[in-house]
Amino acid sequence: MKKKIMNVCGVALLAVSLLACSGQKKGAEATESASDAVKVTAEATSAQADSTGYIVRIGEMAPDFTITLTDGKQVTLSSLRGKVVMLQFTASWCGVCRKEMPFIEKDIWLKHKDNADFALIGIDRDEPLEKVLAFAKSTGVTYPLGLDPGADIFAKYALRDAGITRNVLIDREGKIVKLTRLYNEEEFASLVQQINEMLK
Repeated sequence: MKKKIMNVCGVALLAVSLLACSGQKKGAEATESASDAVKVTAEATSAQADSTGYIVRIGEMAPDFTITLTDGKQVTLSSLRGKVVMLQFTASWCGVCRKEMPFIEKDIWLKHKDNADFALIGIDRDEPLEKVLAFAKSTGVTYPLGLDPGADIFAKYALRDAGITRNVLIDREGKIVKLTRLYNEEEFASLVQQINEMLK
């Protein structure tokens, strides 16, 4: 068992060093306890993840959750039925997130924020309110950001130790229609186009 835990920790540390914006934070914060490593392994074996770490699939109902936004309001995903919903999983320490967020702001949020049939929520991975507010200010985004303590909402969509940035597009019936990972210009353009089409 001890050898297995050491192997899991070794793999986790290797993944942290190789993946851009991995699920674990940098430096000392990246260190996991043995029990956390076992928990991650248990989650990994219980969920069939795709090659990018998603445990949800296109065509499935989006897992429900309630999130507290930075302004203190609470939003439950299922209450947004009838709207096109985009979820963006992010964190202040993720460089790729910082690169992508101004494009989300400009190409998606500013274009559709006044459309009653659209909702966008940035879900910040396991950071306190003060840090999330500073993150929004530094990236210049005005779309709603919410708190995800312990990455529990994230873990409904992807393996808890999987990386960010990720976008999940959900149709009016609550089904997932698109999943993205990292920031790729072509993939992002496809996301923008799909949202535009869905909101026509």
